[in-house]
Amino acid sequence: MARASPTPMSANSETITLNDPKQDVEKNVNDAASQAPALTKETESPSDPHLVQLEPADDPKCLSLWHKWLAVLAISSSSLCATFASSAASFTEAGLARDLHTTHEVTILSISLYVLGLGIGPMFVGPLSELYGRNIIYRTSYVLFFALTWPTAFPPNIATFLVFRFITGLCGSAFLSVAGGSVSDLFDNTHVATPMAVYTISPFIGPVVGPLISGFIVQNTDWRWSYRVLLIWQFVQIILLFTCVPETYVPVILKKKARKLRKTTGDEKYYAPLDHQEHSLFRMVLISIYTPFQLLLFDRMALALDVWSALLLGILYLAFQAFPIIFEELHGFNVQSTGLSFLGIGLGMVAALCTQPYWNGLFRRKAAEHNGHPPPEVRLIIGQVGGILAPIGLFIMAFTTYKQVHWIGPIIGSIPFGSGVYFIYTGVFTYLVTAYRPIAASAMAANSAMRSTFAAIFPLFAAQMYHRLGTVGATALLAGLTTLMAPLPFIFYRIGARLRATSRFAVA
Repeated sequence: MARASPTPMSANSETITLNDPKQDVEKNVNDAASQAPALTKETESPSDPHLVQLEPADDPKCLSLWHKWLAVLAISSSSLCATFASSAASFTEAGLARDLHTTHEVTILSISLYVLGLGIGPMFVGPLSELYGRNIIYRTSYVLFFALTWPTAFPPNIATFLVFRFITGLCGSAFLSVAGGSVSDLFDNTHVATPMAVYTISPFIGPVVGPLISGFIVQNTDWRWSYRVLLIWQFVQIILLFTCVPETYVPVILKKKARKLRKTTGDEKYYAPLDHQEHSLFRMVLISIYTPFQLLLFDRMALALDVWSALLLGILYLAFQAFPIIFEELHGFNVQSTGLSFLGIGLGMVAALCTQPYWNGLFRRKAAEHNGHPPPEVRLIIGQVGGILAPIGLFIMAFTTYKQVHWIGPIIGSIPFGSGVYFIYTGVFTYLVTAYRPIAASAMAANSAMRSTFAAIFPLFAAQMYHRLGTVGATALLAGLTTLMAPLPFIFYRIGARLRATSRFAVA
C-alpha cells in the first residue's frame, strides 16, 4: 500500500526527465519538485490514522492497460486537434479576405494570433492544474475551446474573427502545458517511453494535418467548413475527455479521497497532503511568468537552444505561406494538392518516431555506463542527428524548387526536414528538463514563448521574402540559418558540463 508521499511524485519526475520531450510534462516536473518537501513533511508520521493513503484502487498506474492507452489516445488526439486548428487557417485566407473585406496580410494574423495564444496559455494553465488537477483543466479548456470557435466559423467581421482566434489559442494551450503529465502519471518508468512518444508527436503532426484537410475542404466547398469541421472534431474530443480520461494527478486524487471520507464518515480529521499546503495562485502565476524571462536573459545555453528550436518552428509555420508559392505558382497545383504536399514533413516525423526503440536502448546503455545517472548532455545525441538532417532537407528543398525540376523534389526534401524537427525537439526538450531540473517548468515555458513568437512572426514576411529572393534563394537562406545552428548540440555535448557548473539556473 503506497502512502501519499513523494514516491509517486518522484516517479513522475524521473519519468519526465528520462523520457518526455514535451513542454507539458515539464510543468509537472517543477510541480513535483515544489510539492515533494510538503508531501514528505505530511508523511513523516506514518502512524497518523487520518492521513489519506494512496491505495492501488486509487493509483492511476494500476488502471488496466487498455484504459491507460484509451486515455493516452484521447489526450493525444485532443492535442493534435488543438495544433491542427493553428494551421487549418492557412488555406482559408483567400476566402476570409474576400468575404470579410480585408487584405491577405491581415488574414495571416489568424495563424499568428492563434499560435501566440498557444505560447502564452501555458504560463497560466500550469499553476491552475497544480491546484485543481488535470481533468478539470482539460474539460473546462476544451469546452471553452469548442464554444469560442463558433465566432470563427460564423464571423461577422475580421476583428471578431481575429480576437476569437487568439482566445481559442489560449484555450487550446492546456494540451501543451498539462497533458504530458497525465501520460507520465499513467505509466511507470519502464513502460512510459512508447506512450510518451505517441503523445509527443501529436502537437507536431497537427500543423501538418491542418493544411492537408483544409485544402480538401476549401477546394470543394466554402472556407467556413474548415472551422465547422473543427467544431465537429472538438465536440468528439469533449466526449472522449469526459468519458475516457480519469484524473491522474496523485495529490488531487488524495485530496478528493479525503473530502469523500470526511463526508461519508463525518470525521473532519481526514486530510491529504495538499490540504495542508498554503497556496497563492497569484504568486504561482507571477513566478510562472517572470522566471522564464530571467532564464532567457541570464543563461546563454538556454537562450541558444531556445532560439534553435524557435527557428525550426518558425520555418514550419512559414511553410504554410511558402508551399502555396512553390506548388501553386510554380507547378500549377490546386489547393487540395498543395495541402497534400505537406505529407512529406509528416512522413519524416512519423519515420523519426519509429526510431524511438533504438533511442530508448541507447539511453539505457548510457545510463548503465554512468551508474544510472547519465549527464544531461547524453540527451543531445538525438539532437545531433536532427541538427544534420534539418538543413540537409531544406537544402534539397531549396535546389529542387526550380520550375523545371519535378514537383516531387521539394516533397522528398521535406522528409529529412520533418525527421530533423522531431529529433531536435526531442533532444532540446529533454535536455532542458534534465539540465534545468529545479526550474524545469520555467525552462520549458521560456522555450514555448520563444517558439510561439517565431511561429507567429515568420508567416507574416514569408510571401514577401519568397517573391523577392525567389523560392531557391529564400529556402536556401532558411537552410543556411539552420546550418549555423547545427553545431549547437555537438558543442554543448562537449562543454555542457562546464557551462552548467557556472550557470545560476542549471544543475551542476
